[in-house]
Amino acid sequence: MTLSVKTPSKGKSVDHFTPATDPVAGSVAISALIALIPLITFVVLLAVVKTKAHVAGAWSLLVAVAVAVLGYHMPIGLAALSASQGAVFGAFPVLWIVIMAVWLYRVTVISGRFEDLRGIFDVIGGRDVRVQAILVAFCFGGLLEALAGFGAPVAITATMLIALGLSPLRAAATVLVANTAPVAFGAIAIPITTAAGLTGLDAAHLGAIVGRQAPVLAVLVPLVLLVILDGLRGLRECWPVALATGLCFGIAQFLCSNYFSYELTDIVASLVGLAGAYLFLRVWKSKGHDAARERLTVGALAGGSAGGPVSDGSVAVAGTRLDGDPAKLTGARVWLALFPYLLVIVVFGIANLWKLGVNIPAWLATTNIHVPWPVLHGAIVDAAGKPVSSTVYNFQWLSSPGTLLLITGLIVAAVYAAFDGGGRFPITMRQAVAAIGHTIYNMRWAGATIMLVLALAYVMNLSGQTVAIGTWLASTGGFFAFLSPVLGWMGTAVTGSDTSSNALFAKLQQAAGIKAGIDPHLLVAANSSGGVVGKLISPQNLAIAATAVGMDGQESVLLRKVIGWSVGMLAVLCLLVYLQSTPVLGWMLPRA
Repeated sequence: MTLSVKTPSKGKSVDHFTPATDPVAGSVAISALIALIPLITFVVLLAVVKTKAHVAGAWSLLVAVAVAVLGYHMPIGLAALSASQGAVFGAFPVLWIVIMAVWLYRVTVISGRFEDLRGIFDVIGGRDVRVQAILVAFCFGGLLEALAGFGAPVAITATMLIALGLSPLRAAATVLVANTAPVAFGAIAIPITTAAGLTGLDAAHLGAIVGRQAPVLAVLVPLVLLVILDGLRGLRECWPVALATGLCFGIAQFLCSNYFSYELTDIVASLVGLAGAYLFLRVWKSKGHDAARERLTVGALAGGSAGGPVSDGSVAVAGTRLDGDPAKLTGARVWLALFPYLLVIVVFGIANLWKLGVNIPAWLATTNIHVPWPVLHGAIVDAAGKPVSSTVYNFQWLSSPGTLLLITGLIVAAVYAAFDGGGRFPITMRQAVAAIGHTIYNMRWAGATIMLVLALAYVMNLSGQTVAIGTWLASTGGFFAFLSPVLGWMGTAVTGSDTSSNALFAKLQQAAGIKAGIDPHLLVAANSSGGVVGKLISPQNLAIAATAVGMDGQESVLLRKVIGWSVGMLAVLCLLVYLQSTPVLGWMLPRA
């Protein structure tokens, strides 16, 4: 089915709608400035007016639809359908992933295993809660990003930091900033593979360039985490282990992406970073760790549950110590406390990497159901007259990280139910399944936020607003090398995904590079690298983190906490990429 619409350029009835980059007064600049209004609306409502995130999302969506219809001449029916596809995508797979990640956490809490996990990290991190937080958020979170991505690492590690006793705001800010350096190579380097597929550029070469940009952030991020966790005092007392962890992670990123496999970069880097930190802590001890634990956790422990009571009411979900006196950790209790996270690695590793005998990733891909969005697909076409691929909804009912987390959680619940292993609160399968419903109910407003934000992103993308902004920035000539990461940053901030940002702007970056005489590989890689620091201010990720720690409706507080770090790291990347486009740091780039 097609619609009869009018384009601003021809002013006559046609069968399709083709997004334009200059629909307002025939000017790309004016069109881009108009396209920024929905984003400005969201930021102002969230950070200045301090409305709840779902309210800001709803108003911003209405503004985006108005801009699409009045400024970009998109039929209102297509704008509404774009919003509906975005909302459904927000519900599944995005919200599905977050619900399952939080539910897996609740299963471990009901069984009393999170208190054991706290004891384990006491051992690994030398009883310094700041070091433990870095290992969880940066190293373990990087491993989850490598295997899952799409919000799962933020949700899981945030709940783990709450279990360590950190306050909700501190825990959420820590995991958001930690979830930067690994993002470009996340989900088995899907962002880079996507960019290569859209541009025809060599994926391995793009990965090698990103591997000479992202490690700079990897070295800085653990130091930044110390400041977030404990200010300058934490930096003074723990900087050696943070630097050692970042260096191990960054060097492994560089070596793996350039000389081994860019797809496995984050897996290798996360494990090397964790191993490096562990070995370093065998010969070095942090200062003031007892005072830091008292200073950083007493508020969280006294402040009650961040996430509310679990289904059986026997324990607090987050922020409080579990009932009962913890016994000395035994081998069984250590194993059962670590079991959920080890199983996550195994399940996601098999789903994404297993190709011996049966190609599991390929088989899982065959279970996806591709749904051309009714009316929308075929009505929106590119300049060549071909339907845009983004109007096809991919229903990943089995291969979704959320479904894999459900499978993991059911196995964990069954094991916990069968083997008590010293747990203080034995769990039954009935309790575990019932907790899914409680989790969905508790996340209803966060879910609304996520769906509204994705609806906003789809309206902006399919109407041409996002590309208009990118085209405007790309018109700056040689200086575009400096602005190139900004485009990736903005794309990820809007969509919540580095992969989606590359899907939007990789081709534009390539064209801008050719026009400006800059290596297109560098600019496409910069889009991916810039996107990683946009993820921590993405409304989608803010909602995920806020929900995971029980700060529903307080996304504005979290945004103000992290936006400065996002802009600061973006500035570092902009300068790095610009210098890499000149003889000053051009030597850093690999030869084609």
